[in-house]
Amino acid sequence: MKNNTSLKNIILLVSFIIPIAVAILIFMPEKLSIFGEWAYFLPHINAIINSLTSLILLLSLYMIKIKNIRMHKYLMTIAFFLGSIFLVLYIIYHSSVESTVYAGNYKSIYYFFLVSHISFSIIVVPFVLFAFYYSLSNQIIKHKKLVKFTFPIWLYVSISGVIVYYMISEFYQQL
Repeated sequence: MKNNTSLKNIILLVSFIIPIAVAILIFMPEKLSIFGEWAYFLPHINAIINSLTSLILLLSLYMIKIKNIRMHKYLMTIAFFLGSIFLVLYIIYHSSVESTVYAGNYKSIYYFFLVSHISFSIIVVPFVLFAFYYSLSNQIIKHKKLVKFTFPIWLYVSISGVIVYYMISEFYQQL
């Protein structure tokens, strides 16, 4: 029981630290130059990761609906690791490159997707971590209750990330 409490506290701590670390890196006055020019390519990779995550989440939903639990677990593990890779690349990018300003004609639509994407991405982190934990610890009833609202939020974050990328991609600094 104590081990479960410790793990839950770690999940809460990580869920708190991630958005603070990202905010510090985005708003730090001087960007790091250790990652070089290749960092400018990272939004394109992250858009691919978000697209793949969206597809894998949908496929995983299908697998659990047809009771293919083994494939569902496999796909969700891939989605979890893709999300982790996305986060690392996102941090590298925002610690290395100035944020791109949207200069298009659809600012209200762009900012709607951007703000909702960021807000839900912060909210979903602890829920994804707890859902993953409940699954791995075979607490399936808790897992099922949690994923009923975690899944659509995670899917929205993945899809809206791709929408934000496509809306701003023409304004990224070119190498």
